[in-house]
Amino acid sequence: MAERNVSIPQWLPSQRELDDLDLLVNDSFSPPLKGFVGPDPASDADPISLVVSAQAAEVAIGVGSLDLVDPEGSPLARVAVTGSYDSGDGWVGLAGPVEQLGRGEFGPFRHLHRSPADLHERYDAGTLLAVPVTRPLTLADIAAITDRAHESGRTPLLLACVGEGMPDGVSGPALVRATLQAAALVGLETQVVAVSVADHGWDGPHGEWRSANHWLLASVAAAFADSVVELDDAAQGPRPEAIEAIVTRDRPPRDSQGVVVFFTGLSGSGKSTLARALIDHILEDGERTVTSLDGDVVRHHLSKGLGFSREDRETNIARIGFVAAEISRHGGVAVCSPIAPFESTRAQVRQMVERAGGGFVLVHVATPLEECERRDRKGLYAKARAGQISDFTGISSPYETPAKAIKIDTTNRDIAQCLDELLDALAADGWLHR
Repeated sequence: MAERNVSIPQWLPSQRELDDLDLLVNDSFSPPLKGFVGPDPASDADPISLVVSAQAAEVAIGVGSLDLVDPEGSPLARVAVTGSYDSGDGWVGLAGPVEQLGRGEFGPFRHLHRSPADLHERYDAGTLLAVPVTRPLTLADIAAITDRAHESGRTPLLLACVGEGMPDGVSGPALVRATLQAAALVGLETQVVAVSVADHGWDGPHGEWRSANHWLLASVAAAFADSVVELDDAAQGPRPEAIEAIVTRDRPPRDSQGVVVFFTGLSGSGKSTLARALIDHILEDGERTVTSLDGDVVRHHLSKGLGFSREDRETNIARIGFVAAEISRHGGVAVCSPIAPFESTRAQVRQMVERAGGGFVLVHVATPLEECERRDRKGLYAKARAGQISDFTGISSPYETPAKAIKIDTTNRDIAQCLDELLDALAADGWLHR
């Protein structure tokens, strides 16, 4: 009988999962971990999980394998599916060992992403003093590392943890630069390795550990060295001038930092009008560059072809968020004014922006439905009431009120008053000058 030709499905993991995968294929856990695991209260490693859509899971379980790819579609690893579990909301967790298929060749400081085996070709694990680094080091940190190195006679190994969400207060590349500077200050042939340790949560407990992150940092450090120095979670005291300069350049003051001002509110609330007034003010002031990502304009250019189902609306907001985050990454101001009725999608945009190193300001134009419907400049509410438009926010689809936002009601107020209120709030938080 001829062998059946089976096509192995492909899946692009989240950035956190890609970081975990990098640790897995580089054997960067101690005790060793060979693949993604399922929820198991008895296992410290249960945060190292992989979640895929129910559709992808069905095919992968049937075939027995799933290929994980990078954002460009290049294969990275194959998961031999040995177990699955319901992860809720149409998602399924998959467990099983991974086999490396390819290696990421690009990314900042890629040459410093060394595996324990690679490092041990030159340094025995018994001669190293591993120090997980999640934030720029202080003078006190450097003194503590130096003292421990002298006492033990070991070579310091600074593990710059640059995975998703782990660097505290700086970007991943800036954390590596700051760690290289710290290594120079420690001396003693201090080595620096970048490791893709992502944030799995500081809120504990996690088994016998204070948190999942404390377990993860200890596990990775133990894969590199027999001796580990655990620094304080929060910085104590000042940083060396050279490191402070790196931090300041990476995270400038708010009035020089990239920021996304994200307006949300019902159709007809006045959010687009207020957004345009803010853009005009920033341009007139001349101190910042600003980009408008108006809901209608974005739908015409960036999201042409999308409908108004919940899925399409969320896709539209995600696209706005991606562009806005890139603008903030490079120090610009992005002003967005979609309806954005769902809290989960707004949170997704905030996360994208903050991961890019930008600030995120949510402005809820809280004009009541009755006033928005009274204005009805486009006649949309009338059509929605007549059943001609389905899934219309405020009528046949919900609007989830933000729990925390700058709140402005435009009812019976001119745009100048509303703009003044907004500018006062932005200035109070340091984003703009008045």
